[in-house]
Amino acid sequence: MTDIAARQRAEDLASTLPPLLVAAERVAATVAQGVHGRRRVGTGESFWQFRRYQAGDAASVIDWRQSARTDRLFVRQHEWEAAQSVWLWRDSSPSMQYRSHGAETTKADRATLLLLALSALLVRGGERVALLGDGRRPAAGGAALALIADAVTAADRDPGQSLPPREALPRHAEVVLIGDFLSPVEELEQLVRHFSERGIAGHLLQVLDPAEEDLPFTGRAEFVGAEGEGSMVAGRVEALRASYDLRLRAQREALGRLGRNARWTFTTHRTDRPPQVPLLALYESLARRIV
Repeated sequence: MTDIAARQRAEDLASTLPPLLVAAERVAATVAQGVHGRRRVGTGESFWQFRRYQAGDAASVIDWRQSARTDRLFVRQHEWEAAQSVWLWRDSSPSMQYRSHGAETTKADRATLLLLALSALLVRGGERVALLGDGRRPAAGGAALALIADAVTAADRDPGQSLPPREALPRHAEVVLIGDFLSPVEELEQLVRHFSERGIAGHLLQVLDPAEEDLPFTGRAEFVGAEGEGSMVAGRVEALRASYDLRLRAQREALGRLGRNARWTFTTHRTDRPPQVPLLALYESLARRIV
């Protein structure tokens, strides 16, 4: 194939991908130049769980005894198939659709971009990745990123929850949670405890709009909750700025303590700043883990 034909084929392929996936690949390519691969360990054979048979699975992995109990086919998964894997999740609840005039993207789009870019980096390093709550097993190789993108697209069809499900994951798996984390910290604490008590390492990335950090409004304004919290009218928004800043700072300090107590990492990101910075921090946190 000539260089011109190869370039045309690549451009045709790229044109069929969602714009966010193309952007994620570009961000990942930028960050990949200065990162190192993750440390890996050998595999084990401990039973983990049964899962439904999926197209592409070999017949040899079907557990016929378990399958005979129902009218469905089941595969016996061993812990090694997911132990050294990274499970990703990003908040897709209505509050993530917020975008002020100071940002070019919504929190949801930035969170999705970061999730896909991190997936691309991990796949390049030979890691197994999965979307938390999707029900699919971790995947590696060229098809993994496409599977993650498909799962994210499917999840976006319905407004998601502010927190992921308490899924049963194998020991030594790692979890990355991306969201605004503005709900009560106690709710997130229960989830983090569920994972950390099972030996699962994790990473929290808070994504906020610049207006949510700076409260730049002045004069009279009405604030409407995106998830049914009601509304509030402020006569002079600037009079609330100091107390608002204290409240936000307290929320972040609580999130930081939560991360430290669970031996998880916690970082923050604003949507008016480059995505490469939090992406690099996340990937390096994953790379430093001795598993």
